[in-house]
Amino acid sequence: MIRRNRTSSKDIGYGLYLYFLGLSTRNVARALSFLHIVKRSHVVIWKWIQKYPPQRILTRRKKITEFILDETQIKVGSGYNWIWVAIEPKNCQILALSISKERNMLIAERFLSSIVENYGKNIVSTDGGTWYPQACRFLKLKHHLHSPLEKSLIERTIQYIKDRTECFDDYFPCQREKCNLLHIRNWLNLFVNMHNEMR
Repeated sequence: MIRRNRTSSKDIGYGLYLYFLGLSTRNVARALSFLHIVKRSHVVIWKWIQKYPPQRILTRRKKITEFILDETQIKVGSGYNWIWVAIEPKNCQILALSISKERNMLIAERFLSSIVENYGKNIVSTDGGTWYPQACRFLKLKHHLHSPLEKSLIERTIQYIKDRTECFDDYFPCQREKCNLLHIRNWLNLFVNMHNEMR
């Protein structure tokens, strides 16, 4: 009878941390082995990334003064989807992140209402997308267009997310025809948790 050695959650967490610092799964496996932490293959590292349970994204900052929102298109498998991102301006922590197959006022309103539920009502800063002002009016939120600083902050965050999601799709492309995007949501939640912890 073969006994398997379970990997401790601390070792898994460290492996995921290395992955989100930019190492490939192969290099994470090499680093864990080189540091005599645990010897695991790159496939096991990949499984850790896939199986990470989604958690609610909450920032440690108690007082939020403003939500900076934007969305961007990403490739998942052979199709394209939209990632919706909300950050706060002081520490650029990601407050919320969502993925959808379409981009319209209803999805923007649902995204905004989830942020309001977690952080209360605040001023919303967005680009020129027509769906945001309508969603803000519906939710009775003050809205204005990005200042140059706000635009720079959200675009930097979006580019950082896109760099990692493109890498994710290159290595772990979605093969399902009608994917419910759950594995992408899990990965995004893991990404956000690691991003906010490092800030």
